[in-house]
Amino acid sequence: MSQITPEIVESHGLSPEEYERVLHALGREPNTVELGIFSVMWSEHCSYKSSRLHLKKLPTEAPWVICGPGENAGVIDIGDGQAAIFKMESHNHPSYIEPYQGAATGVGGILRDVFTMGARPIANANALRFGRPEHPKMQHLVKGVVAGIGGYGNCVGVPTVAGETNFHPAYDGNILVNAMTVGVADADKIFYSAATGVGNPIVYVGSKTGRDGIHGATMASADFGEDADAKRPTVQVGDPFTEKLLIEACLELMATDAIVAIQDMGAAGLTSSSVEMATNGKAGIRLDMNMVPCREEGMTPYEMMLSESQERMLMVLKPGKEPMAEAIFRKWELDFAVIGEVTDTGHMVLEWNGEVVCDIPLGPLAADAPLYDRPYLSKEEYKAWAQIKPLGEVPESTDIGADLLKLMATPNLASKRWIYEQYDSQVGADTLQTGGDAGVVRVHGTRKALAITTDCTPRYVYADPYEGGKQAIAEAYRNLCAVGARPLAVTNCLNFANPQRPEIMAQLVHALEGMGDACRALDFPIVSGNVSLYNESKATGGGSAILPTPAIGGVGIIDDYSRMMTMGFKNDGDAIYLVAPDFWAKPDPTRSHLGKSRWLLDVMGRDEGRAPPVDLQAELGVGLIVRNLIAAGLVNAVHDISDGGLAVALAEMALKGGIGATVMQDKAYTPAQWWFGEDQARYVVTVSDTDIDAFNAILAEGPESEAASLIGFQRIGTVGGEAVLDVALSDLRAANDHFFAEWMEG
Repeated sequence: MSQITPEIVESHGLSPEEYERVLHALGREPNTVELGIFSVMWSEHCSYKSSRLHLKKLPTEAPWVICGPGENAGVIDIGDGQAAIFKMESHNHPSYIEPYQGAATGVGGILRDVFTMGARPIANANALRFGRPEHPKMQHLVKGVVAGIGGYGNCVGVPTVAGETNFHPAYDGNILVNAMTVGVADADKIFYSAATGVGNPIVYVGSKTGRDGIHGATMASADFGEDADAKRPTVQVGDPFTEKLLIEACLELMATDAIVAIQDMGAAGLTSSSVEMATNGKAGIRLDMNMVPCREEGMTPYEMMLSESQERMLMVLKPGKEPMAEAIFRKWELDFAVIGEVTDTGHMVLEWNGEVVCDIPLGPLAADAPLYDRPYLSKEEYKAWAQIKPLGEVPESTDIGADLLKLMATPNLASKRWIYEQYDSQVGADTLQTGGDAGVVRVHGTRKALAITTDCTPRYVYADPYEGGKQAIAEAYRNLCAVGARPLAVTNCLNFANPQRPEIMAQLVHALEGMGDACRALDFPIVSGNVSLYNESKATGGGSAILPTPAIGGVGIIDDYSRMMTMGFKNDGDAIYLVAPDFWAKPDPTRSHLGKSRWLLDVMGRDEGRAPPVDLQAELGVGLIVRNLIAAGLVNAVHDISDGGLAVALAEMALKGGIGATVMQDKAYTPAQWWFGEDQARYVVTVSDTDIDAFNAILAEGPESEAASLIGFQRIGTVGGEAVLDVALSDLRAANDHFFAEWMEG
């Protein structure tokens, strides 16, 4: 009688058709160890079986890209023989089930992805999405996630310098926790994961293996039922102090010539790390499960292979280097064990108590994993399905100041001080800026700095996945330009619901198309990323899907950090300019965009209109001019215009600088259009009186590119006073601080 029943197959997340493929790959029935290994390697989380086909269409190359997607993290050249290594990953399902450990281990996992390639982590960032604040579980989730991110990052000693936090009912039953890490390494000392050299020893280092996180990858590849709390054992438990030791021990060993290949044990733990190393090296692998360090009695090979215990790495060493490597890891009080060897069989073979308990050909596990071309709606079909209401009669604001106060007090625009004050942003003493358009961290010992941002506007992506995908890339690009950085590359975290629904698959496919077009136009390639699907929950009643959320992590370089720009107003009397596509300087009210705007949603209570269109050539041109103005030292403050439009941008600049402004409306536009429209490719800059002639000269010199010829500029006001739009700064600050103070402390 078969020991593998249809029920056991289903409990491992494999479809009947996929199980038939397992039988074909093995030529026999698998045992439970082999079935478990197939289940995690073929999970959506590890195999990207619904998205691989479309991910291949993204631009991933540029002269400064050293390593694109496919390794633990992306690598870009930042000059002077140095490289930046970075990636963004999701820990959504675990964070909903167990918010502190889910978020903490998300940070720990992304740190390992970066330092496993030889980089010292220098900065963390995040992108968080929560449901309605009034949802009975939401305060618990927010407190737990924020404490987990802070608790892990602060203890490891890596500053958290950038992030975004948004609220929407679509995340009530499935929050999103996306973590990003950036590190710096010598460009000639990058470490990769390909296991080579028959007979080379395979070494396990770090913490012992426990029973936490078993089936974590499978759990992360399915939507939530009513039993979310029962899945708590699938959430990993992190120890940031051990991670700090692991970073130092790995970097010390990397300074020698001992390492052939290295891989962190992330999703699917020992299984994925060993399979990926052997597959990348076109080799085989033999592991002795009796040698795996375990922290619990009686662990089986099944449990060892599927455990996602944290702070563990797998290495291939050069023969004879084991004693030196062991001495380093013992010094740092970490486990070290030789658990196997590289072979030439092309198989993964596991032995336990002298018997072979697993023998799987590696091809079907990785390179030949299932690949689905799932059906999806065309753009027109999606538009009909989404039923986005066209913007009817353009509404009007009867009190701009009152509307601004209301906006600044909403959860999405409220000050996130309650969150970011729980993160150590200064550890390491290289952080130059937080809380602006992008976080900025000095490359230690140089004049260079890296700028880091996370961005996405899910309501735009839902309304129009293609334009929303473009906008997510464009906003990350703008935020880097606004601090004076040259945008270099992107990592992403593609959070979507169930890809087996054609409307959800349409969101993914069309958003990727928009992202790809934007990256090509802006010379802003994607070098790493993560896909998180099945983000929906039956627990909230009726299968609620999240908004499509392709979170973007952008990284740029500032060649001399003395030229870094900040967004706060600086001096009384500075002129305020709007730098934007030319049609704004030659007013065309038909272009002003109120559809899907925060003002329309939060003040007028209307959810309608299309996403704002993104003119990529205008984005390129405005970004170029803004960076030139910053490099020439001709502007004192820069801020891009996004959620809430011009009024919110001005209020944020005033609050950051502690000084007000007198600003004028262009009468060609209605007050609502002018102050709250969310047109793209726009920045506010301030200029000293003494620099206005030079400022005008740069703008009039003639474009460096065709894109720059699309740009216009317009003086709209003057810095000074204690109010913006006739609203006292004290009232603006009180409104902006109110939400979290009331919600968390009131």
